[in-house]
Amino acid sequence: MSRAPSIVALIPARSGSKRLAHKNVRLLGGHPALAYTICAARASQVFDAVVVSTDSEVYADIARHYGAEVPFLRPDEASGDRSPDIDWVDLTLQRLDAAGRRYDAFSLLRPTSPFRKPETIARAWKQFVAADGVDSLRAVEPVEQHPGKMWVVRGQRMTPLLPLSPAEAPWHSQQMAALPLVHVQNASLEIAWTRVVRDSRTIAGTVLMPFLTEGDEGIDINRHKDWLWAEHLIASGEARLPEIDRPAYPRERLPAGVF
Repeated sequence: MSRAPSIVALIPARSGSKRLAHKNVRLLGGHPALAYTICAARASQVFDAVVVSTDSEVYADIARHYGAEVPFLRPDEASGDRSPDIDWVDLTLQRLDAAGRRYDAFSLLRPTSPFRKPETIARAWKQFVAADGVDSLRAVEPVEQHPGKMWVVRGQRMTPLLPLSPAEAPWHSQQMAALPLVHVQNASLEIAWTRVVRDSRTIAGTVLMPFLTEGDEGIDINRHKDWLWAEHLIASGEARLPEIDRPAYPRERLPAGVF
């Protein structure tokens, strides 16, 4: 590719969260959570467009207030709590393509990971475009709970989740320091070539590269205790939110229960 590849940021923000109501637009540090992902994406100077996918007119208005596009509302069939990402990603890329806007790559940036920095996005994109033969990049961090000590329980019996360890030294009986380093994906970011979606209808493809995040950038706010932890990190100064370059969205226009 002789020219620089184009990339669109895709930010999912459906309104029907069950574990933590309106988690994508709850007020955090004076702004809806969604604002931090939008502003970090814009400030990274990586993207040709920043697009929010939502099923809510209110969420769409919030997204536009902070500088994102919402070209259409996501249909119900792609907005359920069990709807896979590929459904709305494929739909969004198709709609953009039909409007004459075809991108070489896309990045998934979830609003539930508000501590992601603009420079982190830029670093991930630089690593991705420099890599050869990869389909996608996914943010990861070292696990806290090692899968070598996890079990599958069936009735009155259980078996190791990962039957990979040698019989003479099973992982479940080893000290943590003796176990192989394992990483878990987090909510910070994903990047993939759009051909992966078109050719195989997957958001990851088959060749994935890791991207190591730092500190609390990979935090994923899905439950009330996650939200309390995020507020603690901000109040204690242990983590900082990205800068917001817009005035706060009017509180009277926010959904009930987000304060």
